Amino acid sequence: MAEPDHLILRPIPNLSVGDMPSAFPFDYIEPAKNKEALHRWFPPEKGPINKIEPIGNSPVIIHKNLLRRLAPLWHNVTLEMKADEAADKAFGWVLEMYGYATSAALLGIQHTLHRMWMIQPPWDTEPGDSYLIHYTYGCDFDLNGKITPGVVGPWHFDKRDFNTAPPRNLSLPPQGAAPSVFRLVSMINDATWSIPDWRAGAP
Repeated sequence: MAEPDHLILRPIPNLSVGDMPSAFPFDYIEPAKNKEALHRWFPPEKGPINKIEPIGNSPVIIHKNLLRRLAPLWHNVTLEMKADEAADKAFGWVLEMYGYATSAALLGIQHTLHRMWMIQPPWDTEPGDSYLIHYTYGCDFDLNGKITPGVVGPWHFDKRDFNTAPPRNLSLPPQGAAPSVFRLVSMINDATWSIPDWRAGAP
Protein backbone atom coordinates (compact mmCIF):
# COMPACT_ATOMS: atom_id res chain seq x y z
CA MET A 1 0.00 0.00 0.00
CA ALA A 2 1.28 3.44 -0.94
CA GLU A 3 -0.06 7.00 -1.08
CA PRO A 4 -0.12 9.82 -3.64
CA ASP A 5 2.61 11.72 -1.77
CA HIS A 6 5.12 8.91 -2.22
CA LEU A 7 7.80 9.15 -4.89
CA ILE A 8 9.71 5.97 -5.72
CA LEU A 9 13.47 6.39 -5.56
CA ARG A 10 14.47 2.86 -6.57
CA PRO A 11 12.91 -0.59 -7.04
CA ILE A 12 11.23 -1.83 -3.86
CA PRO A 13 12.02 -5.42 -2.86
CA ASN A 14 9.62 -7.59 -0.91
CA LEU A 15 10.44 -6.40 2.61
CA SER A 16 7.90 -8.72 4.22
CA VAL A 17 9.09 -11.91 5.88
CA GLY A 18 6.89 -14.91 5.18
CA ASP A 19 3.41 -13.99 6.36
CA MET A 20 4.74 -11.04 8.38
CA PRO A 21 4.02 -7.75 6.56
CA SER A 22 6.46 -4.86 6.39
CA ALA A 23 5.83 -1.28 7.51
CA PHE A 24 7.60 1.99 8.30
CA PRO A 25 7.94 3.12 11.96
CA PHE A 26 6.52 6.64 12.34
CA ASP A 27 7.85 8.84 15.14
CA TYR A 28 4.48 10.60 15.41
CA ILE A 29 2.43 7.42 15.99
CA GLU A 30 2.66 7.09 19.77
CA PRO A 31 0.28 4.48 21.22
CA ALA A 32 1.71 4.75 24.76
CA LYS A 33 1.17 8.51 24.77
CA ASN A 34 -2.44 7.98 23.62
CA LYS A 35 -3.21 5.04 25.87
CA GLU A 36 -6.37 6.58 27.29
CA ALA A 37 -7.80 7.41 23.88
CA LEU A 38 -7.07 3.85 22.71
CA HIS A 39 -8.56 2.18 25.80
CA ARG A 40 -11.98 1.66 24.19
CA TRP A 41 -10.49 -0.48 21.42
CA PHE A 42 -7.44 -1.88 23.17
CA PRO A 43 -8.20 -2.39 26.90
CA PRO A 44 -5.53 -3.85 29.22
CA GLU A 45 -6.83 -7.41 28.85
CA LYS A 46 -5.78 -7.27 25.20
CA GLY A 47 -2.15 -6.95 26.28
CA PRO A 48 0.43 -4.18 26.70
CA ILE A 49 -0.12 -1.03 24.70
CA ASN A 50 3.16 -1.56 22.86
CA LYS A 51 1.47 -4.38 20.95
CA ILE A 52 0.11 -1.50 18.87
CA GLU A 53 3.01 -0.75 16.57
CA PRO A 54 4.04 2.84 15.60
CA ILE A 55 2.88 2.34 12.02
CA GLY A 56 0.25 3.37 9.53
CA ASN A 57 -1.33 1.65 6.59
CA SER A 58 1.28 3.02 4.21
CA PRO A 59 3.88 2.16 3.16
CA VAL A 60 3.03 -1.47 3.80
CA ILE A 61 3.68 -4.73 2.00
CA ILE A 62 1.10 -7.26 3.15
CA HIS A 63 -0.18 -10.60 1.86
CA LYS A 64 -3.63 -10.35 0.30
CA ASN A 65 -5.06 -12.97 2.65
CA LEU A 66 -3.95 -10.95 5.68
CA LEU A 67 -5.37 -7.76 4.20
CA ARG A 68 -8.72 -9.50 3.64
CA ARG A 69 -8.82 -10.29 7.36
CA LEU A 70 -7.61 -6.86 8.41
CA ALA A 71 -9.51 -4.50 6.10
CA PRO A 72 -13.06 -4.89 7.54
CA LEU A 73 -11.87 -4.37 11.12
CA TRP A 74 -9.63 -1.47 10.09
CA HIS A 75 -12.61 0.15 8.35
CA ASN A 76 -14.93 -0.26 11.33
CA VAL A 77 -12.39 0.76 13.98
CA THR A 78 -11.43 3.87 12.01
CA LEU A 79 -15.05 4.98 11.68
CA GLU A 80 -15.60 4.35 15.40
CA MET A 81 -12.53 6.43 16.23
CA LYS A 82 -13.72 9.25 14.01
CA ALA A 83 -17.10 9.26 15.76
CA ASP A 84 -15.43 9.26 19.19
CA GLU A 85 -14.73 12.86 20.23
CA ALA A 86 -11.72 12.07 22.41
CA ALA A 87 -10.11 9.77 19.84
CA ASP A 88 -10.77 12.17 16.97
CA LYS A 89 -9.16 15.02 18.93
CA ALA A 90 -6.19 12.91 19.99
CA PHE A 91 -5.42 11.37 16.59
CA GLY A 92 -6.42 14.13 14.16
CA TRP A 93 -5.00 13.72 10.65
CA VAL A 94 -3.34 10.38 11.50
CA LEU A 95 -6.56 8.78 12.76
CA GLU A 96 -6.77 6.13 10.02
CA MET A 97 -3.16 5.20 10.79
CA TYR A 98 -4.12 4.52 14.41
CA GLY A 99 -7.11 2.59 13.09
CA TYR A 100 -4.82 0.37 11.03
CA ALA A 101 -2.22 -0.16 13.76
CA THR A 102 -4.86 -0.91 16.40
CA SER A 103 -6.74 -3.34 14.17
CA ALA A 104 -3.54 -5.19 13.30
CA ALA A 105 -2.73 -5.54 17.01
CA LEU A 106 -6.21 -6.84 17.77
CA LEU A 107 -5.75 -9.56 15.15
CA GLY A 108 -2.23 -10.39 16.31
CA ILE A 109 -0.68 -9.20 13.05
CA GLN A 110 2.87 -7.97 13.58
CA HIS A 111 4.99 -6.14 11.03
CA THR A 112 8.69 -6.04 10.34
CA LEU A 113 9.66 -2.40 10.73
CA HIS A 114 12.10 -0.85 8.26
CA ARG A 115 13.44 2.70 8.55
CA MET A 116 14.88 2.33 5.05
CA TRP A 117 11.36 2.33 3.62
CA MET A 118 11.36 6.07 3.12
CA ILE A 119 12.66 9.52 3.93
CA GLN A 120 10.56 12.52 4.94
CA PRO A 121 12.16 15.80 3.82
CA PRO A 122 13.27 18.23 5.08
CA TRP A 123 14.01 16.39 8.33
CA ASP A 124 15.64 13.47 6.58
CA THR A 125 18.28 15.35 4.68
CA GLU A 126 19.83 12.59 2.54
CA PRO A 127 18.04 10.05 0.30
CA GLY A 128 20.52 7.37 1.34
CA ASP A 129 19.35 3.83 0.60
CA SER A 130 15.65 4.57 1.05
CA TYR A 131 13.03 3.42 -1.43
CA LEU A 132 10.53 6.29 -1.19
CA ILE A 133 10.28 10.01 -0.58
CA HIS A 134 7.26 10.90 1.53
CA TYR A 135 6.63 14.61 1.05
CA THR A 136 4.32 15.17 3.99
CA TYR A 137 6.09 18.15 5.57
CA GLY A 138 6.41 21.69 4.28
CA CYS A 139 9.97 22.62 3.32
CA ASP A 140 11.22 26.13 4.10
CA PHE A 141 14.70 27.57 3.70
CA ASP A 142 16.31 30.98 3.72
CA LEU A 143 18.34 32.11 0.72
CA ASN A 144 21.49 30.62 2.25
CA GLY A 145 19.91 27.17 2.36
CA LYS A 146 19.27 27.21 6.11
CA ILE A 147 16.03 25.55 7.21
CA THR A 148 13.43 27.86 8.81
CA PRO A 149 11.20 25.45 10.78
CA GLY A 150 7.74 26.76 11.55
CA VAL A 151 8.31 29.87 9.42
CA VAL A 152 7.52 30.21 5.72
CA GLY A 153 10.92 30.86 4.20
CA PRO A 154 11.97 32.82 1.12
CA TRP A 155 12.14 29.40 -0.56
CA HIS A 156 9.06 27.32 0.18
CA PHE A 157 7.51 24.06 -0.98
CA ASP A 158 4.42 22.46 0.54
CA LYS A 159 2.04 20.05 -1.16
CA ARG A 160 -0.83 21.83 0.60
CA ASP A 161 -0.31 24.83 -1.67
CA PHE A 162 -1.45 22.79 -4.67
CA ASN A 163 -5.06 21.70 -4.90
CA THR A 164 -4.62 21.39 -8.66
CA ALA A 165 -1.72 20.38 -10.91
CA PRO A 166 1.45 22.32 -10.05
CA PRO A 167 3.28 24.35 -12.69
CA ARG A 168 6.28 23.02 -14.52
CA ASN A 169 9.71 24.22 -13.43
CA LEU A 170 9.18 24.60 -9.71
CA SER A 171 12.14 26.55 -8.38
CA LEU A 172 14.88 24.46 -6.86
CA PRO A 173 15.89 25.12 -3.26
CA PRO A 174 18.90 27.38 -2.65
CA GLN A 175 22.38 25.95 -2.44
CA GLY A 176 23.02 24.49 1.00
CA ALA A 177 19.48 23.16 1.45
CA ALA A 178 18.93 19.48 2.19
CA PRO A 179 19.83 17.18 -0.74
CA SER A 180 16.58 15.28 -0.12
CA VAL A 181 14.61 18.43 -0.97
CA PHE A 182 16.60 18.95 -4.19
CA ARG A 183 15.77 15.37 -5.13
CA LEU A 184 12.07 15.83 -4.33
CA VAL A 185 11.59 18.98 -6.40
CA SER A 186 13.75 17.67 -9.26
CA MET A 187 11.61 14.52 -9.46
CA ILE A 188 8.41 16.57 -9.59
CA ASN A 189 9.87 18.77 -12.34
CA ASP A 190 11.04 15.72 -14.30
CA ALA A 191 7.57 14.23 -14.07
CA THR A 192 5.70 17.35 -15.21
CA TRP A 193 8.02 17.75 -18.22
CA SER A 194 7.68 14.06 -19.11
CA ILE A 195 3.88 14.11 -19.19
CA PRO A 196 2.61 15.38 -22.56
CA ASP A 197 0.21 18.32 -22.50
CA TRP A 198 0.79 18.95 -18.79
CA ARG A 199 -1.55 21.75 -17.73
CA ALA A 200 -0.79 23.68 -14.56
CA GLY A 201 -3.94 24.25 -12.56
CA ALA A 202 -5.78 21.30 -14.06
CA PRO A 203 -7.97 19.44 -11.56
